[in-house]
Amino acid sequence: MTSPSENNKKTGTSQRETQEIAKDFSAHTPMMHQYLSLKAGYPDTLLFYRMGDFYEVFWQDAEKAARLLDITLTQRGQSGGQPVVMAGVPFHALENYLARLIKMGESVAIAEQVGEVGAAKGPVERKVVRVVTPGTLTDTELLSDKSESLLLAVQQAPRARCGLAWLSVTQGRVFLAECAHDELGAWLARIAPSELIYSAGVTERFEQQLQVLRQGGAFTCPMSPRPDWQFDSALGERKLLEHLGAASLQAWSAQDLAQAHAAAAALLQYAEHTQGRALTHVHSVQVQRGDDLIDLPASTRRNLELVKTLRGEDAPTLFSLLDTCMTGMGSRLLKTWLLEPQRDRAEARQRLAATTALRGNGSATQAPWQALREQLKGVSDVERITARTALRQVRPRELVGLGKTLQKAALLAQNGRAPEPYLVQIFSHLQPPPGCTELLHRAIDEEPAALVRDGGVIASGFDAELDELRAIQSNCDTFLLDLETREKARTGIPNLRVQFNKVHGFYIEVTGSHLDKVPDDYRRRQTLKNAERFITPELKAFEDKALSANERALAREKWLYEQVLDQLQPHIPQLTRLAHALATLDVLCALAERSLTLNWCAPQFVPEPCIEIEAGRHPVVEARLAETSSGAFIANHTRLNANTRMQVITGPNMGGKSTYMRQVALIVLLASMGSHVPAASCRLGPIDAIHTRIGAADDLANAQSTFMLEMTEAAQILHAATPHSLVLMDEIGRGTSTFDGLALASGIATHLHDKTRAFTLFATHYFELTELPAKARHAVNMHVAAAEASTDIVFLHELQPGPASRSYGIQVAKLAGVPAPVLHHARHALAALEERAGEDELQVDLFATPEVPESAGASPVEAALAAIHPDQLSPREALDALYQLKKLAGS
Repeated sequence: MTSPSENNKKTGTSQRETQEIAKDFSAHTPMMHQYLSLKAGYPDTLLFYRMGDFYEVFWQDAEKAARLLDITLTQRGQSGGQPVVMAGVPFHALENYLARLIKMGESVAIAEQVGEVGAAKGPVERKVVRVVTPGTLTDTELLSDKSESLLLAVQQAPRARCGLAWLSVTQGRVFLAECAHDELGAWLARIAPSELIYSAGVTERFEQQLQVLRQGGAFTCPMSPRPDWQFDSALGERKLLEHLGAASLQAWSAQDLAQAHAAAAALLQYAEHTQGRALTHVHSVQVQRGDDLIDLPASTRRNLELVKTLRGEDAPTLFSLLDTCMTGMGSRLLKTWLLEPQRDRAEARQRLAATTALRGNGSATQAPWQALREQLKGVSDVERITARTALRQVRPRELVGLGKTLQKAALLAQNGRAPEPYLVQIFSHLQPPPGCTELLHRAIDEEPAALVRDGGVIASGFDAELDELRAIQSNCDTFLLDLETREKARTGIPNLRVQFNKVHGFYIEVTGSHLDKVPDDYRRRQTLKNAERFITPELKAFEDKALSANERALAREKWLYEQVLDQLQPHIPQLTRLAHALATLDVLCALAERSLTLNWCAPQFVPEPCIEIEAGRHPVVEARLAETSSGAFIANHTRLNANTRMQVITGPNMGGKSTYMRQVALIVLLASMGSHVPAASCRLGPIDAIHTRIGAADDLANAQSTFMLEMTEAAQILHAATPHSLVLMDEIGRGTSTFDGLALASGIATHLHDKTRAFTLFATHYFELTELPAKARHAVNMHVAAAEASTDIVFLHELQPGPASRSYGIQVAKLAGVPAPVLHHARHALAALEERAGEDELQVDLFATPEVPESAGASPVEAALAAIHPDQLSPREALDALYQLKKLAGS
């Protein structure tokens, strides 16, 4: 026997709804009119239109959805003489299809049935309840635990300026910035938005600039124009003040950012439009300026493999090595710290002191971080649950998780003991809002249904009226069994059955052989082939009561759930602070664990310019060697200071030049974010940027060769680097002819030493560049050691003073598997070249800066080219050939 409550949980479509859909679809006009009126508000967005157990899409949307989702495209009836093309997805699988569409950069408007079936003539009332876009995601199923989804608005401003405003809906935080047009690409790469909006009123040139930046990889997200009137500075300022509950933006240093305010106006309007309500949880505004953060250009993030490998994989990277966080919000905060280190050292010192305190006496089994991490296990993502609560999108099971997490937070706040001020502040924010935990415990069932509409969400005892309605439903089976027993006895029909189905409701079924025993008070309800179904006055009365109770109970639960959300709204700001405190504690514990497990030391920050590292190691390479039991990592020292600003590094390929350079950059970055570092000791002065020019690649789609990309990145570094920057230059000039490359490398090295004066690690195979330290007092030669045995080579991976003597190219080729006949030929050719190498020498001072009138505006690179190609020299081809001989001979 199946009760009506069980049947209602199996399907979301009642009999009357099914009849309503069939009637409307056959008539076409009412339902299609409703659909088209909704679609008119979202012309460029896929509209998922709820019809019973499916979300349907029509016409062009159907064709697009069928193509993108590989679902069946059908035709059903006609409208205006044309076939109605449609496709659909089951309502219970919606999240899976949304996830696929969002990954493709699509946006989807969700139209739900909000009216009662049969409450009015025509189709059931529907309206768009939310719009799911890549930059405004809040659904747990659609978001990565370890990444934020950011919406960015860009405003073109006069005098070559841009206003920027971006928002994390789940964090409830708005960021503002203004920049020059030529800095826009760097800002977009830093923000890495999931979705970008801009004014439809921008100039064609500015729109083209955005397209070029997108094609060039500065950002990869979808971009779309919004009405120009939405980018209103006064409106943006008003909206920000409303969210902050303040009379002035001065406390946030955001009062004089008119263009950013204009971007914020469009940003907040768009976000409210997608969520279908005001963003009541947005209470934080933060202004970012170009000189606040250490500059990590896109090339640096890529080359150092901070969050993605060069192949685009998530591991092994620096982030994957650091991320032992117990919560998703901790992982996201860790990534933010890693990618947005502050130039000011106050935050880094705070974090470092807290991590050191959590390390305790150095014992991994009794350290304070160990106990805290145990308590953080199973903690829910309070940050995202809070945002979804504010937007009234939170699900029952998320509220159960929130309640349990608040209990854990209360224990942490009560038992947390730390002498370090930063930790004291964190623990003070872990106290749950008064009454919030108790409310959730009383109101929500411990094991609720996934959705409110399924019922079984509100806990028993929370509401007397709901308990009464549920009692009627729970007594249903008892009543039916009792009725069946009584009717069998009264009628003498042994196989009489009292049952229920969704179409016909309650009934008494009697087989044909016993129809003569049916009493007079039985009323025929349905005729079957071998049986008849009847209803009695008593059963009809119970049916009306039971079905009414079920509908009333579901309606009551929905109303009570909304009341619970109402009571949670005042606690949103405190819950947001609690979430941030939990995430911060999680990150600090992870950094403490990493520093102990990996044997890292605390860096020392000093005011004088220097990067001094004793026994530094590459953290990711060292970890990989440990995992594969491939031996110990060879540590190396780094000493860059006022007297030594450049290292010219030579040595064989695979010798470890690039690894050494990257490890210096990673150690500087780790220290700057407030982490311990893989070294015996580290002294670090002020740092404003880490620039890298590493590797060879091309961008044929944008008509950029390997060498063009190399020079573009080099030019960006030469323009942006300062005396407080760390610059990594690896094999610059290798993408062109020998003399062009040598000339450019010498010019770039000279400029970095003489003009920029940045801390520079300059790796090269041009042995001529080892002459630079003889002429440049702040440069030194270093080389990675290698030992040769017969025709083989052993890489020592040790950095030593002085230049390398040769490149060991043939030995490396042997390791790469080049066939033996080729190697034999190469050795004989090399021997012949070495014999002739000294017969002619190229006498050119690569590092002498020619006298160029100021008006000529010659760059150091042009100066170097002029010096290497005077008219009295031999033709270029002859010089190039001569240099190739010298290079092969290892001169």
